[in-house]
Amino acid sequence: MTEYLVFRLYAPLASWGEAAVGESRPSATYPGRGAIIGLLGAALGVRRDDDERQRQLRESVCIAVKQRSPGALLRDYHTVQVPAAQSKVTYHTRRDELNAPRKVINTILSSRDYRGDGLWTVAVWLTSQAKLTLSEMEQALKTPYFPLYLGRKACPPAAPLAPRREICGCLLDALDTSFPPLCGTADEERRVLNLPDETLYAWEGDPKHLDGSLEGNESNDVWDEPLHRRRWQFGPRAEFRRIVGQEEGR
Repeated sequence: MTEYLVFRLYAPLASWGEAAVGESRPSATYPGRGAIIGLLGAALGVRRDDDERQRQLRESVCIAVKQRSPGALLRDYHTVQVPAAQSKVTYHTRRDELNAPRKVINTILSSRDYRGDGLWTVAVWLTSQAKLTLSEMEQALKTPYFPLYLGRKACPPAAPLAPRREICGCLLDALDTSFPPLCGTADEERRVLNLPDETLYAWEGDPKHLDGSLEGNESNDVWDEPLHRRRWQFGPRAEFRRIVGQEEGR
């Protein structure tokens, strides 16, 4: 039996950043390890420049996600005005940037992806070298130190995360923890959010950790292990996934 901290993520808009090349800013369909650690760090009050506490947090937890709905893809055509880099010139605020001489201001174009009405369940459990407790993280998610958001600051949660600790025989039981419907009954929630018939499970660690079976599992390396928050450096980790149809559901 293992103790897990489980909570729910829902918002009209979420953005789970992937590797960005050029002007394109794609979004994964579910939150990765970096996104969940960032959410926990904000709740606990861990600042990005606090390298020691960042290290303690990422070394304390393992993470899994159940994707009930990936949400609908929304692509935003984005423009930003920024001054060109100049020697011996420092802009301390956004106001300073916009007050720069017009001749040095450039316009950057980008395409940013969001997921609309996505719904996910997250399970967190402790590693053998954990410096934090699930109780601390549960309380932090209930009363966060910093505002929480789902990938971008423009994406605050639209429903309570409802964190709670569960002792389960396998990870699948933890991820299948039920939460109150976001609207009306469970059937109404499925209809309003257009929940698909397939559910995706993604986890790290042991490939058999989900339910003791390898059947239906796939895996690959994903680059979302936060190494240095201030430098935005990420490394690879092995992630395992399984898609379960409604007829196979528990």
